[in-house]
Amino acid sequence: MNLGDLLKDTIGTLWAHKLRTSLTMFGIVWGIISITLMVAATEGLRVGLKRNQETFGKDIMIIFNGRTSMQAGGLRAGREIYWNEDDYLPVVDQSPSCRYVLPEIGNQVPLRSRYNNATLLVVGSLPPFADERSIDVAEGRFYNDRDQANASRVAFLGSDAKKQLYGARPAIGETLWLEDIPYAVIGVMRAKNQNSDYDGEDVRKIFVPYGAIRRDFPSRPPLPAHTIEHMIVVPKSLAKHMDCKREALRALGVIHGFNPQDEEAAFVWDTIKNAQANALVMDGMEYFMGAVGVITLGLGGLGVMNVMLVAVRERTREIGVRKALGATHRAILGQFFIETLIVASIAGALGLGVSYGVCALVDLLPMPPVFAGLLPTWESALLSLALLAAIALGSALYPASRAAAVDPIEALRYEAGG
Repeated sequence: MNLGDLLKDTIGTLWAHKLRTSLTMFGIVWGIISITLMVAATEGLRVGLKRNQETFGKDIMIIFNGRTSMQAGGLRAGREIYWNEDDYLPVVDQSPSCRYVLPEIGNQVPLRSRYNNATLLVVGSLPPFADERSIDVAEGRFYNDRDQANASRVAFLGSDAKKQLYGARPAIGETLWLEDIPYAVIGVMRAKNQNSDYDGEDVRKIFVPYGAIRRDFPSRPPLPAHTIEHMIVVPKSLAKHMDCKREALRALGVIHGFNPQDEEAAFVWDTIKNAQANALVMDGMEYFMGAVGVITLGLGGLGVMNVMLVAVRERTREIGVRKALGATHRAILGQFFIETLIVASIAGALGLGVSYGVCALVDLLPMPPVFAGLLPTWESALLSLALLAAIALGSALYPASRAAAVDPIEALRYEAGG
């Protein structure tokens, strides 16, 4: 029997037992769906959490001032530490692993437009602040290096601040009075769902150049004059994260006379460390979900094996007749082997098709901020196919070998006696 005849005979046999074939395929289909959907859900949660974290900042560390808990250089413990407005300059020079060290000043300031009054947080930093803190532009522009160098009185509005001050009216080019000082509005922020903050939501802030806020709205009590509470430190790469952190703390320790190991003197909010911890949790979830899917697929494979063993028993006379007519051991083995592979292949294709279809339909729905939808990956598809191939081979070998080992005389006698 050539391959074409073998395939034709196999398909005919499967079609003659449609119910049994369908039930056999169901276990495989469900296993593939389980693996794909569970891994896709975990990947969607991973991506959603990462995006949500980036609404606050992209791989940054925020160093807050504190109070020393250790003696250092003959200085007592318990001293208040305040960063000076210019501390970022020597820290940059002494921290080669850091891309940016960004000072930040924030003060509540009464302000007014032509249409409304408010008291909002006015924040000043350097131009890279917008990108590192995920502040995207909806209209106009953020302040640039020239604005910073000139300490220009320009203002970039948070999306909610713009609505409060101007409503639906255009804001670009308008004059905004911060206290009694006129600032030109140069841009408006794109709205965002911020997942965390240390001084309020960005959408309700006014952003101005660092030079301008130092001059017009410097630190206020209880902070001493010309000091700031925190600065943002950005490593050059994730690989240099810990080096950047150590270098920045060492530089600040030299400037202010504290031990860089003193966590009370300089508290670090490390978003990179938090992101790495979340990634470990997501990896664990993905492995667990994948393992559940593998077990489900394995159970489906056992179902295929059991059904094929039943088929061997039911077709004992057929096998005996074929062998009596000259069918070889290899031909009988090939028939049952191909039959199992066809069942597994069709079931696998159906499982992947249904899985990706469900993912596409679910992704059309609105998603919460921390979930990016069902995101199947090519790795999960390859894993499913590899497992399916292994299970199909395992499920086929034993029933096929049992069928090929049937003695034709015993088979005919068994059937006749039955």
